[in-house]
Formats: sequence, C-alpha cells, structure tokens
Amino acid sequence: MLNKPVDDIIMENGKVVGVKSEGEVARCKQLICDPSYIPDRVRKAGQVIRIICILSHPIKNTNDANSCQIIIPQNQVNRKSDIYVCMISYAHNVAAQGKYIAIASTTVETSEPEKEVEPALELLEPIDQKFVAISDLYEPIDDGSESQVFCSCSYDATTHFETTCNDIKDIYKRMAGSAFDFENMKRKQNDVFGEADQ
Repeated sequence: MLNKPVDDIIMENGKVVGVKSEGEVARCKQLICDPSYIPDRVRKAGQVIRIICILSHPIKNTNDANSCQIIIPQNQVNRKSDIYVCMISYAHNVAAQGKYIAIASTTVETSEPEKEVEPALELLEPIDQKFVAISDLYEPIDDGSESQVFCSCSYDATTHFETTCNDIKDIYKRMAGSAFDFENMKRKQNDVFGEADQ
C-alpha cells in the first residue's frame, strides 16, 4: 500500500493487529516503522544538523573527485561527535551539469549548531547556496517484543550507513529472536550459484 496515509495503528490486547488507512485495515502480526508513526513509543535522543550545499566545483584537495566522503574526527575539532561530509555531483544525475551537492552533518552539541559545522563548510567554499535543517533524533522506548511494533531509530548524522545497518540488524534480532546469519546466507548463495568460497 504505497503512498497511503497511516490513520491508526490497530492494537488488540497490547499487540499490533493492523494498520488503518483511508477506512481500510491492512492486517499484520508484526509492524516495522520509523519514530514518526508512533510518537508515544519513542523518546528524543538528541538533534542532528544537516546543511545541504550546492557547489560549482569539486571539493578542494580531492583530485577533482565527482563524489567523496569526508569525516572530520571529533578530537581534531574539540567535539564529542565527528563531522561528516558527503559530496555527489552531476555525474550521478542528481545535479545540473557542472554542479555538486555536499551535505555536512553532525550531532548537535551546543545552542549554536551552525557554528558546529563550520569546519566542514570551510572545506566547501565557495558555496553557491545552502539549506540548513535541524532534526530531532528519536529512539524506541521498548524492544517491541510485547506489542510486536518494531521501531527504528531516526537517521543520525553519519553518512557511511554503518549505524543504519546496525539498526536494521537489531530490528531483525528483536523480531526473529536471533541475529541474522550472514554466513548461512553465503552458503545458500554458493549452493544456488555454485560460487566457490573466496
């Protein structure tokens, strides 16, 4: 049911049994969702600032790369959190010819979040245009085992997807009761495709 509003999450005896949308109920035994669908089952865990920058040039000292990822370590900028920069370009069909899009992000630690990202913005100068967004980060208040409602965490400031992948693996473990067996998956793939162990 794509592009449909969620009107209500239907619970019976403390367990999810369906999702109501435009008068219809899609029945389910388990539900996976992000925090925006269940505000009463999550808590605020912080904030993240993201600044989307449009550039007319690649980032300096990257050999004119059409894409790159830069992590500014926390200890180099006297912070508790790293600062992340992800840059993509017209080469990826996400911008006009000759244009680059860079996203600088970090976990908010002060009352002046834009200043916290300045070390990243300095790497991007000159910036044609920038768009600033500060988002709340949420995490589930329970593991979902009783309600069978499994909530992800909000996307954090990282750009390497490691924390997102860890969150997905955690949701799987909470739903299935055990961790996903990647080695078994490789064995099955070898059986199907006849691939030798690498």
